[in-house]
Amino acid sequence: MAGVGRNDTERLYRKGLVLEYITVVYNILEAIASIIFGGIAGSIALIGFGLDSIVESLSGLVLIWRLRQHGKISEEKEERIEKRATRFVSITFFILGLYVFVEAIRKWAVVEVPEPSLPGILIAIASLIVMPILTVQKYRTGQQINSRALIADSKETLACAFLSLALLAGLGANYWFGFWQADPIIGIIIAAFLFREGWLGWKESGEAGSD
Repeated sequence: MAGVGRNDTERLYRKGLVLEYITVVYNILEAIASIIFGGIAGSIALIGFGLDSIVESLSGLVLIWRLRQHGKISEEKEERIEKRATRFVSITFFILGLYVFVEAIRKWAVVEVPEPSLPGILIAIASLIVMPILTVQKYRTGQQINSRALIADSKETLACAFLSLALLAGLGANYWFGFWQADPIIGIIIAAFLFREGWLGWKESGEAGSD
């Protein structure tokens, strides 16, 4: 962090914390709305999106903890505790991914047609606006304080934006064109995303432990 004074460093860490707090609160609200409206419409894609938001909130809480421990405990202890927390979050990704995948296949097989969901479309649009803004701010702040964790989290936030785009495509296809099959298709894509995030998190925790 050459050229960055102590006061500037502390300010940037506080900014990183604020960004994570915003991310966690937004994801919790998004999860609640997505699961409620997904349940009403019978949309596994929207429910899966909400479940992903819950796990992203857990990941955000891990990062908040890490940023708050800056300068308080040894880096080795910090890495050790983060490794355990990251593995817990990874297992959660796997469990929820399996649920979403099975439900998507079941709904497709028994022709369980979801209702069109305008609230779901609005949730996806809101996420497409908020997530890219958070991505840019997290990435810049992570670079300034040389935080690999915050930079990695910015990429996760960007992935959520792409997931929102997929959700919007699926819900929009059902809402405007009556193509209900788009919902379980997007559900399968979300399940794949959950599996991917679980695997990457598990792999990253192993690499962190071997440093």
